[in-house]
Amino acid sequence: MVPDLTFISAPMVNQSDAPFRLLTRRYGATLTYTQMLDSHRLLDDDDYLAHHLRDLQSTHPNWDAYTRPVVVQLCGNDPEMVVNAARRVQGYCDGIDLNLGCPQEHAQQGHFGGYLLTKKDWPLVDSIVSSMAHSLTVPTSAKFRLCPSAKTTDFGRLLEHAGASWVTLHARHVSAKRRRQGAADLDAIRALKEALSIPVVSNGNVRMFSDVTHNAGYTHADGVMVGETLLGNPCLFSGGPCRDPVVMALDYLAMCKCLAGVATLQTVQAHVRYMIAFQWYVDLLHVVWQAAVEAIGTGKLTWAIVIQRASTVVHQVSAGAERV
Repeated sequence: MVPDLTFISAPMVNQSDAPFRLLTRRYGATLTYTQMLDSHRLLDDDDYLAHHLRDLQSTHPNWDAYTRPVVVQLCGNDPEMVVNAARRVQGYCDGIDLNLGCPQEHAQQGHFGGYLLTKKDWPLVDSIVSSMAHSLTVPTSAKFRLCPSAKTTDFGRLLEHAGASWVTLHARHVSAKRRRQGAADLDAIRALKEALSIPVVSNGNVRMFSDVTHNAGYTHADGVMVGETLLGNPCLFSGGPCRDPVVMALDYLAMCKCLAGVATLQTVQAHVRYMIAFQWYVDLLHVVWQAAVEAIGTGKLTWAIVIQRASTVVHQVSAGAERV
């Protein structure tokens, strides 16, 4: 059974820990993903497997309603290995997703993620997804990027034919040096939605809730997945104004305290920094906008005015960052 795909918290390296997933579910996410897990390590590294099983089983009586549904994302380039790894975790999740979009250098070196999108690797991808769909007790999905040398819609059809229950398109090309090469191509997502009969999730170009609604309306996607913007504003999907970042950080820390040993200290610190820094970013945009409006009103619209006001906020942000 396909889970509710309306609002999805994306898989993020070292950031999709259980406390954060619970936080996003509490504030409107209908589905969360784990970070990308290495299929090989799930099979050969007992400590790695134990850590992620502990993460998947972490809950608290106050937050039981937010623990599921959750999708585990795996990477790999061997059908048997991916299926065997998925069997280790399928009892603790509501779907298994194959990562076909990771742009990082280690994915390039290991030949997985976004480096399986070239047409010569399509038969391999077909074999992996088909093996998953026919071997697992939970639905199979795939998250991918724009194909480099062929039509992305054709690749989507391959995934659908192989047995994927839904797909997610991050409509940017793979780049090991830059994760975001310009804006995501929403037209590509719209074309994919028109080409497939299975649900399609849109990923990219979201900074605020109005972007979520615009994205869904324009692409006709069945859901919208958000990544880094949620790190700064975990309550994005609630549709309301951004909450006080201190309150959100304290909510997250309270969950970490109850779910001890799930999130590392480095992960916890990173989450708190993201939440505080995001609010500074919003404040900076507000000041720049206000400066422009005031300048227009007086007939003295100059970049000097805008930059002077913005510089003040930047200095405040820098001073605050030193204290975090």
